[in-house]
Amino acid sequence: MALEMTGSYELPVPREKVWAALNDPEMLKRCIPGCEELELVGENELKAVVVTKVGPVKAKFKGKVTLQDLEPPASYRIVGEGDGGIAGFAKGGAKVDLAETETGTTLTYTAEAQIGGKLAQLGQRLVAGTAKKTADEFFQNFANAMTETAG
Repeated sequence: MALEMTGSYELPVPREKVWAALNDPEMLKRCIPGCEELELVGENELKAVVVTKVGPVKAKFKGKVTLQDLEPPASYRIVGEGDGGIAGFAKGGAKVDLAETETGTTLTYTAEAQIGGKLAQLGQRLVAGTAKKTADEFFQNFANAMTETAG
């Protein structure tokens, strides 16, 4: 099952600052919903543990996150894949673009997610809703954190 989501946020901070935050494991960990662990294990590669709930199924995903197609400070792709044991697996990514504006930066994202296993049997609407909520929550958390640093 594959899903796609898009969104955009106005951030009141310079593009370089936004770029730096998008590449900071601590910042990413704070913003990823349910993230318990996120640790840099190599250049542009992180190890992650994320707990998520889709309807009645709660799953702990262990996997990795990689940063690809880096074009500082304009864009990159963040890609994650995780194994949730009996719950199944999840793979996803987001292309993130940063454009300078008069007041700061516009962040635009296009995210896609794929799931399989038990989670995929829960029904597309439920899963799509959860995936969209997770993507929105991540970028909303990130936007809030950026706004706080601007304060």
